Amino acid sequence: MAVRLLKSSNIEMADAIKTKTHRYNIMKNTTYSLLFAVALLFFASRSKAQDYTVAAGLKFGGYENGISGKYFMDKNTSLEGVLGFRQHGVIFSGLYEINQEAFDVPALKFYYGFGAHIGSMGAGQYQTFNGNYRYYNNAQLFLGIDGVVGLEYLIPESPIAVSLDLNPRIELAAGPFVDLAPGLGVKYVFK
Repeated sequence: MAVRLLKSSNIEMADAIKTKTHRYNIMKNTTYSLLFAVALLFFASRSKAQDYTVAAGLKFGGYENGISGKYFMDKNTSLEGVLGFRQHGVIFSGLYEINQEAFDVPALKFYYGFGAHIGSMGAGQYQTFNGNYRYYNNAQLFLGIDGVVGLEYLIPESPIAVSLDLNPRIELAAGPFVDLAPGLGVKYVFK
């Protein structure tokens, strides 16, 4: 009986440490995101208006990192695609986005939109936003609905755009479950 109590106590302690570590990581990421947003707003107040048609770059997310491309169909409407790689898998997301000037700063755009994703992941574990793990014994198809809300800043006198966004995701094929991931993008702009 003492061995059972000791095992149970160790499991509870491990779960508590995991929860505290997850909360610390969320707080740290939120702090970095807020500092980045404040710096973005500070530099944005000194910029002039610039627009572009096509951009290509890198996207660093909470779950996938990969390459991205963005195409403006008109001044306020864009399409964005992200090919993201993660441990044991790859996911492609396509997004339709509405872009608006943010805080009366022409080089800073607020954007929001929706889309979908499809991909696959091999056997292994998948950590969701709330810190829970989903375990898969074989390859899984990922298919679902995506959303996006964020800010993009086009650095004046340079061909570089930087973005910070949140991507809610509803996973249907391997779920159902809801996920949320932050994203940081750096793109080269083609005017």
